[in-house]
Amino acid sequence: MEKLRVGIVGAAGRPSAFLAAFKMSDKAVLTAACDLNEDALNRALSGIDGVERYNDYIEMLEKANLDIVIIGTPMHLHVSQSIEALKRNIHVFCEVTAAVSIEECRMLLKACKESRAQYMMGENCNYMKPYMIIREMIMDGAFGSVFYAEGEYLHDCRNLLYKTPWRRKYQYETRGVTYGTHSLGPILSWMDWDRVESVCCAGSGSDNFDLQGKRIDGDNTALMLCKTVKGNLIKIRTDLSSPRPYSLNYVLQGTKGAFESSYVSKNQNYHHVWLEGESDPGKWDELIKYEEKYTPKIWRDIGAQAEAYGHGGSDAVIMTEFINAIYDGKEVPIDIYKSLDMTLPGLVSQQSILQGGVWLPVPDPREW
Repeated sequence: MEKLRVGIVGAAGRPSAFLAAFKMSDKAVLTAACDLNEDALNRALSGIDGVERYNDYIEMLEKANLDIVIIGTPMHLHVSQSIEALKRNIHVFCEVTAAVSIEECRMLLKACKESRAQYMMGENCNYMKPYMIIREMIMDGAFGSVFYAEGEYLHDCRNLLYKTPWRRKYQYETRGVTYGTHSLGPILSWMDWDRVESVCCAGSGSDNFDLQGKRIDGDNTALMLCKTVKGNLIKIRTDLSSPRPYSLNYVLQGTKGAFESSYVSKNQNYHHVWLEGESDPGKWDELIKYEEKYTPKIWRDIGAQAEAYGHGGSDAVIMTEFINAIYDGKEVPIDIYKSLDMTLPGLVSQQSILQGGVWLPVPDPREW
């Protein structure tokens, strides 16, 4: 079988992180790239030969004979660009979030149902090595029955407000958990994709300013509580504008043990696990103790190469999983329903916070 032909839109931004997967893969090749900024596009592709270059997305879809398109453009373009590819039966790998409204979620699902191609939202946090190890431990029963989890994405991104001005509306000044999939995604995978059934959301108010002294009208911190179909409880906190070091944090509680990630996000050795009957009473183990037994196959296979690239190697790992699924004719690991299960709670939280934090139901896209 010939290599899959891959195109990237928004190639001068985040999608360049996935180039490592094409270097490692014998199943796909980057054949086309598109970006409105021609100079930035040329810089992103410096040293890469044989890639067709476009400034018009539709033109790339029509002319480049693609099997796959990677969408790494601003959030509010994700659905329209995904639909254009799906209409042409081109597989879609889309950056988070899947959509910026519930109506867009409906439109995206309809396009997926009408297409022969597959859609996958690229939530790379699901593929970070520590959190994949935790999933393996859960599947092995190490934590017993999991019933509670927390996720925090605390990332001072004010430096991006003028470089990428679309973020002000869609990430900063729309109230609610507008960018919650990094926190929610791994947790839902740990809970065997238990669906969030209802959410409530509250905010801390608007006290922060951007780096040019203009007030940021959205909440400094937004907090979302989620109840799942199986009765599990999840707490999600996001903060994109408060001055502080970056932190990606998780807590997991089960009937036989607990997990707490490190605030020092780049130091895996300080992730903590406690297992009943295995750990010393009152003393955390380091996650690295369980690495040899529970590291998943994909990380054993390509981890040494992947770790040299973006987000601790998760960008290369998730793209490899996606390419393998498409090449082998299998279902992608994060399908349209899982993608919407990660996206919809945050969209409903935007309604809850405007209604004083009331609990609101989260639609089940399988019933649409």
